Amino acid sequence: MSNESAIPLSNEDNLRINVLLAQKPHVIRINESNMTLYSLTAKGEVSIKLNPTVQDEKYLRGVRELLSMKITGSPGGYPVFIKRWTRMGHAHNTLEHMLLLGEPEAIVAVAYAAELTHEIARRAWWASPSTDIARQLLKHDDVINGELGVELTQFLMEFLPFEERQLDIVNTVKLCLQGELTSEEERLALWKRAKRKNPYYVGFMHSDPDAIPEKQQASPHYEDIAHKLSKPLSNNNIYASTLVFLLSEAGQKWLATFKYALRKPVDQDVVISLFIAVNQQFKIPFNESRGIRNLSDGINIAKQYCNDHTSCPDEVRDVIVALETQDLPLLEATLVLAQLGEDTLIPIFSGNDSVGSVMRKRLKPLTTPILERIDILML
Repeated sequence: MSNESAIPLSNEDNLRINVLLAQKPHVIRINESNMTLYSLTAKGEVSIKLNPTVQDEKYLRGVRELLSMKITGSPGGYPVFIKRWTRMGHAHNTLEHMLLLGEPEAIVAVAYAAELTHEIARRAWWASPSTDIARQLLKHDDVINGELGVELTQFLMEFLPFEERQLDIVNTVKLCLQGELTSEEERLALWKRAKRKNPYYVGFMHSDPDAIPEKQQASPHYEDIAHKLSKPLSNNNIYASTLVFLLSEAGQKWLATFKYALRKPVDQDVVISLFIAVNQQFKIPFNESRGIRNLSDGINIAKQYCNDHTSCPDEVRDVIVALETQDLPLLEATLVLAQLGEDTLIPIFSGNDSVGSVMRKRLKPLTTPILERIDILML
């Protein structure tokens, strides 16, 4: 098999690319607009100005065929390369090689790889410094905990005011609030923007409640309920810990943010993300892992648990026995909220693509009882 591209390259380009590959570069990208190949090596950045012998598009295909042949032994490039190596059982070797193909889609695939080291992420970022890549890289723990995480966060924060897609705003805020990527001042700045742009609140809903800079005190019921539930809490009772959390300072901040997010949602994607965030916050093991479809059914289940101790799970019964009658509305409200999830929106969003005020009107039969339960927990 020939080691050269089927599309002949200029002698100069052929030589310089081969010399570059002999130096074991870390990553290669191609700027098609100025016909320049860039590479990051152990010694720094290298650029090769290409000298096309045919039309630019065809010539670039030849360059990528040469890179693929040298790196993988096949001119097919990505995705032929990844399929071939996966079949051979060498999928764990592909990330470094994919970075050398000069293929934008290969860089995207690297960013989406399940196991990504900080160094590989750094190379992928060099190859494609875009908001989409930044968001994807910030889903990896190695990146969040490394120097690159702060760099990506600053990049996204600077671009955030110019984001046009509402769900991208949600995801950017969500990712930037991870760990210690943002300072207290930066979180406060994001919170202030939320007053003008609802999706910011949804981003905060996905974050650690302690990262929410809302001024809220613990519920007046907090200490009393925590005392009454001390035994279930010591037994790691999930129902007890959930109720006590919602009454705590952090829980009250989270509930307040939930209320803000429900006020003026802008489109269905943002609302779905909000309900996913709510579902992820609650760890109570209801049957519907993605939320109950009919809220009235969820309300009935919560009432049944609180009114008929014989029909509820043992852990719920332990909580009810420890509480007094006047405390049960708090537990009931908690059980209702804990059953929410993206599937709760199916009856409302199915078969329509409404947005704005029309969508909010359709949501009202759902949001009104939810807000009532939030208010019960915040009294």
